[in-house]
Amino acid sequence: MTNAEILSRIDIPRSRLYYLEQRGYIKPVKIFQGNRQVKDYSKDDFVRVQTIWQFVKQGFNYQAAFEKALDVIDDR
Repeated sequence: MTNAEILSRIDIPRSRLYYLEQRGYIKPVKIFQGNRQVKDYSKDDFVRVQTIWQFVKQGFNYQAAFEKALDVIDDR
């Protein structure tokens, strides 16, 4: 899944998606498409972004949102 696909499915700003990656909350794989290098987000990355973002929108800071997201995802 590309970042454009994630951005179109989750109402998250691009800068916040990149922030989650910088913090290590998600870990897309870099792949080559022709001469371009693009990030490929897994289904797990997508679920993490979606869940973390829900908690951030509720007012949690990113670390707390990440921890709560892991709890929710582990309970599924």
